[in-house]
Amino acid sequence: MNKTLLDYCISTSSKLLMVVCKLYFSIRRFPLISDCFLSRVRRFHGDQTPSCLPAATRELYIMSAKKKGGNISKAEKERLQREADEQRLREEEEARLIAEREENERLERERIEQEKQQLLELKDRERREDELNELRHILDENHSAVTMWESECRNKAKWERYMRCDGSPDPAVQPEINSFISLWREDSETQIQQVLENCALALQLIDELDFLLSEGPEPCTAQQYRETVLCLQSINLYKLNQATEELLKFANSSSDIETGNMQTVVQDDNITLCLWANLNKNPRFKGYRFEEVGMGFELPKPLAVSDIAVRILHTRYDHLSHHSEREQVQRRRSMMEGFLTSPPESAAVVQDGKIEGGEDEGEGSKQVEEESRSESRKRSAVSVISSKEGRKSSSIKLLEEGESQMEGIATSLEADQKCSNPSPSELVFDSADIHIVDLQQFTPLGGVFYFDVFHLPPQSHIVKGWEMRELLETGLQVFPYPTEQSRVQSSTSVRLDEHSSTVVLLPVGVTVALPDSIMFLEGPQVARWDPIGQHWRTDCISETKYDAETRSISFQMNAFYAFTLLQESYANMPFQSWELRPLGQDSALFTITGALTEVSITVKGKQCMLQMEETKDLDHLLGKWMSPSELQKAMRRAGINIFVNEYSDKYVSINSKDPLIEHTVYEQMALMSSAVAFSWSRWNTQCGQEHLVLQACEQLEAVPVAEEMWSLYLLGAQRNQHLKMKEHDNSFSAELAEGSEFHSTFQHMFRQDMSIEGQARVRQSHYLYTDTIQRLLCATRVLTYS
Repeated sequence: MNKTLLDYCISTSSKLLMVVCKLYFSIRRFPLISDCFLSRVRRFHGDQTPSCLPAATRELYIMSAKKKGGNISKAEKERLQREADEQRLREEEEARLIAEREENERLERERIEQEKQQLLELKDRERREDELNELRHILDENHSAVTMWESECRNKAKWERYMRCDGSPDPAVQPEINSFISLWREDSETQIQQVLENCALALQLIDELDFLLSEGPEPCTAQQYRETVLCLQSINLYKLNQATEELLKFANSSSDIETGNMQTVVQDDNITLCLWANLNKNPRFKGYRFEEVGMGFELPKPLAVSDIAVRILHTRYDHLSHHSEREQVQRRRSMMEGFLTSPPESAAVVQDGKIEGGEDEGEGSKQVEEESRSESRKRSAVSVISSKEGRKSSSIKLLEEGESQMEGIATSLEADQKCSNPSPSELVFDSADIHIVDLQQFTPLGGVFYFDVFHLPPQSHIVKGWEMRELLETGLQVFPYPTEQSRVQSSTSVRLDEHSSTVVLLPVGVTVALPDSIMFLEGPQVARWDPIGQHWRTDCISETKYDAETRSISFQMNAFYAFTLLQESYANMPFQSWELRPLGQDSALFTITGALTEVSITVKGKQCMLQMEETKDLDHLLGKWMSPSELQKAMRRAGINIFVNEYSDKYVSINSKDPLIEHTVYEQMALMSSAVAFSWSRWNTQCGQEHLVLQACEQLEAVPVAEEMWSLYLLGAQRNQHLKMKEHDNSFSAELAEGSEFHSTFQHMFRQDMSIEGQARVRQSHYLYTDTIQRLLCATRVLTYS
């Protein structure tokens, strides 16, 4: 600073001196400059300390004066100290007054806010009953209308079935279906094409029975349907075996000139039959591939020189999994019931695979009690507790009905009687065997591949112009593999197991192309069927190789088994985001972005249509209008699972919410979905189990929602409110938006800011449309699984 200007400021006025003092504090870290400043002050004021200086500056001045050798009298020191104390007291008083004023202002704001809060709560309580009654009335009317419509549809379907004159029996009429089964069983027709036609008819009847079982008929009627289904499934495979035997009897007449063996492929929409007969018995034979269907097999040397026939029968339906599903579902339910209720006093114990009672009843009961404390049972009890409290959403109820249907198909009379009184040994699922496939965690896709080896039936011989054939009454005989004879014949084909002294044959290989109608989100797993334990298992399978380009999978098994391809049921969960956007009156687009793929469902009235981008294998499914239940079944069969059940939370990391609150929100979202868009919010995971947070805004145009249009809403059992914060704020705040009020229902809260056109759309929403939206929301439970 210029010395002349500094001298002028110091000598002219106290105010300027104060400014210069402040400047001094900012530069006092530079000793040369500060010394210059203090010397200038002493030049004009001598040893008298200027009273206009702040206390801290005066002290510095005094210290500087002492340092320079200045003499300060005792009286002057006392005066300076007194002035410093007075200045400090004044500053403290000013700070106290400021703090007191700020505290009073804060208390006043809190008082005003509290009064406003109390007023809003009072208004909410006054209109709460009216709002709840209005919502209940709307929901009851829609439910009654949907129930009546469904009843009319069932009656119409029954009438159409009665009036159908295509020669097929009515599966609901017991005499008709019994006659059909008896005549089909006794039919001697074994030509493959006729058998395939009869099998297709049987599958159609099974589907009809499945539908009838889903309607929840009387127990005795349901039992008849189940027995009928089991009979049709059994005869279906029996007839296919008869047709296979008939083809093999004439294998030599259909042999290939190049290979000397017989190989043939027969297929229709439901079944593909690949058959190979070993007529040449070439010891150098390794395997064969049916190029037209992408299937093939490899054989070890002992089989290459045997009188055998190899069959790969691919059924696009699955008549095996339900046996395992029934048992697993029953055991899971028994586990949860055992967890929630104490073990019975008269518990039986398991001895040598049989249920026996006696003196060891207490020991068996104790064993069950200890097993009931396992971690799996603890987790399984969550959904049951919610259901007992009446807080289970409609999606769980609907999926339980589908599960009951699945269980009903598989259960015979004897199995039902056993399951009605489960033994204590069934209370705990055998989770120790890690090779058993959990059909809640994994889903078989693409049907079943029956990989079998049979004894080659005697072939005809021409003797003196006569064709002679040995006739056997044993039917198609399974060739045992491995056999003791094959072990002796070829020592090169055996190897020693690393963990035991048993001799094991080299495995057989198989290659199959993935079904075109299935979308595998990940590389499929392979499981074989255990006919004794009635389970899918993953052991005895090795060297699995998946080729994504050719969409084929090859592997080896130590014997011939039926096998299937598995995909993790919840590979696409938890969801990354979701959006429900209106497209017009009674029309909306429901989009879910899963972990691996994005799924969009267009809803128009009662019909739904699936839309996806990566869709080269789903032409049969995309762009097809169907009912919500049909869409769910078709998507599951195609490997696109975005639907949950009562066990899904055991396999997916979820954002746990109260099921009753969640279901209530889905109901109201469905009512408003013709005019309001809804979307995922990241704050939903941070508001606790008793509250939900989502984004919503009025949307009357069929266009994407602009980012700035979204608003956040906090929803609970007692109160719903519009939040002031936005989705991208740094922290969560439950502060109410300006001009909004508390409401007891989501619908009434949103309606207060909705336009007249939007309110008209909501009032005019068709009950079938709202029911469809509600079913989709409850089936996906996006507020919990995202």
